[in-house]
Amino acid sequence: MDTVDLLVHPVRLRIVHALSGDRTLTTTDLCALLPDVSKATVYRHVALLADAGVLTVAGEQRVRGAVERSYRLDRARAALNAESATPDDHRRVFATAMAILLAEFNAYLDRDPDPAADAVGYRQHAVWLSPAELNDLISGMREAIVPHLSNEPSPERTRHLLSPILFPAEDSPSGP
Repeated sequence: MDTVDLLVHPVRLRIVHALSGDRTLTTTDLCALLPDVSKATVYRHVALLADAGVLTVAGEQRVRGAVERSYRLDRARAALNAESATPDDHRRVFATAMAILLAEFNAYLDRDPDPAADAVGYRQHAVWLSPAELNDLISGMREAIVPHLSNEPSPERTRHLLSPILFPAEDSPSGP
């Protein structure tokens, strides 16, 4: 199974998202994070991801006579190769990612949240950029985000999902 086919499944992509940020989780932890998915389904998809090398075993411990494994995400194996992906591959992965984003947001809303206090945002901006300005924007976003990707969990930190989406909204005009 190629990476696109492996990751385009909503449950598998949710597992990948749950393990992002250098998290190490057991399948039991993942079941708790995905309460709307049956335990059998989570276990089956964790096994598929592990067999494909997307998840690696970070540790094992005995729990009530059984071996419980903790998993870590292999980010390189969990990435879509944009250069070799077809437009249909991108369409499938994007549709799955949007469905998962909607599921994660609905799960947030189901927890009786305070979106204003949580600084929830979902804004869309249209900007006109030359290729150089686009590269500067992407570099600036990376500079702002990357230092925070290695933050460790702690009592004063809450895990947030940040989903930048960037694509041309229309073809470039041929003139001013």
